[in-house]
Amino acid sequence: MAVASLPFLPQHFPHSSSCSVKDLPPQQQMAIAQALAEPEHAPSHWVAPESQQELQSLLGECHQNNWPIIPCGNQSKLAWGGLAKPVQLLLSSGRLNSIVDHAVADLTVTVEAGVKLKDLQAILQPHQQFLPLNPLYHDQATVGGIMATGCAGPWQQRYGGVRDLVLGFSFVRWDGQLAKAGGRVVKNVAGYDLMKLFIGSYGTLGFISQITFRLYPLPSHSQTVFLTGNGARLTELSQALRRSGLAPTAALICSQGLVGELNLGKELGLLIRFQNLEPVVQAQVGEVEKLAQALTLESESFAHQEEIELWQRWENAMAGQNIMGSILCKFGLLPAKAVEFLQQLPGLGHVQLGNGIGWVRFGQLDREELRQHRQICQNYGGYLTLLEAPPAYKKHCDVWGQSGHGLAMMGRLKNQFDPPHLFSPGRFVGGF
Repeated sequence: MAVASLPFLPQHFPHSSSCSVKDLPPQQQMAIAQALAEPEHAPSHWVAPESQQELQSLLGECHQNNWPIIPCGNQSKLAWGGLAKPVQLLLSSGRLNSIVDHAVADLTVTVEAGVKLKDLQAILQPHQQFLPLNPLYHDQATVGGIMATGCAGPWQQRYGGVRDLVLGFSFVRWDGQLAKAGGRVVKNVAGYDLMKLFIGSYGTLGFISQITFRLYPLPSHSQTVFLTGNGARLTELSQALRRSGLAPTAALICSQGLVGELNLGKELGLLIRFQNLEPVVQAQVGEVEKLAQALTLESESFAHQEEIELWQRWENAMAGQNIMGSILCKFGLLPAKAVEFLQQLPGLGHVQLGNGIGWVRFGQLDREELRQHRQICQNYGGYLTLLEAPPAYKKHCDVWGQSGHGLAMMGRLKNQFDPPHLFSPGRFVGGF
């Protein structure tokens, strides 16, 4: 491989490899520092292996020379998690971007971790199939990064989270050895369920190299209903929907700030999306509109291009496209408390109807306000995690919040999977 002038890299670094090791330009170094670490701790070099063998060789060298690394994909979620301790390499899966196998009849696909979700969906679309993940920054996100952060998106209402879609995966250990878990079939009970352990591990246990996903048929029709009105009646409607036999693919209770950003009014609202055969969608939309009418809630329906534009506005709002230096948090609480919590919440936020998982983006948030919002979530049986914020902000607050009684177990798992603590040091709960 072509090796730039790297003062810390010894002569025995694997020059036979074709992957490139590059100095990061100062502007990019600053951007990375602003995302994941204080400037003096940020990596100054970027590495992108082009094969799994190169990845194994490189990680073996990192282990032998005790070089801490930050695994990443396309860097769309690099700012998420705790501040990194000093690291030397940003190790990217960006060139591990091949489709390994697509079993069309079995509705499964195996891909390398650097494949972008957007590109994968385009490949699946001619076969009338799709991977039901629509996380933040979905146009830039890689499948490896999505698995590492456990970010599924609104489709989680119907299809479950990342853990429900991963059938198997491969990862490279701290010592350069390849390990595998799961398989390429839907019904597979072999071995330990390492998939769920790695999902949401933020690159702290190993480097994910390949993933096998469960796919679904592409819906032929889609329609979204927006409902708004009195908070108590919106709560009543939410409870009625949870008890009903309706099957929306997405259902978000939205804060006043988010509703305003979507140009849909000034009160709390509920976005409900149905995707199926057109008669099925129309029947379910009709049922929702009847429920809304009985509760004197206003309703508006979106289909075709209007619906696409509506969900694009949602993406832009939650991605902070118009809010420089904003703060993004993920939280969870009892679904029955969602409306009550959102009524107290400034910023752009929403809660998933089915599981109480929510996201909120603040323009500004001091540490006392963060503590108060976190306490409310805990009082409602949940949590609040700080994802995106400037390093100077994260340095003086607890990013992850309450860790419960699992911290000791997390430490043992970290020591088992990454004894020298080379992967993403400092990024996870407890500073692991």
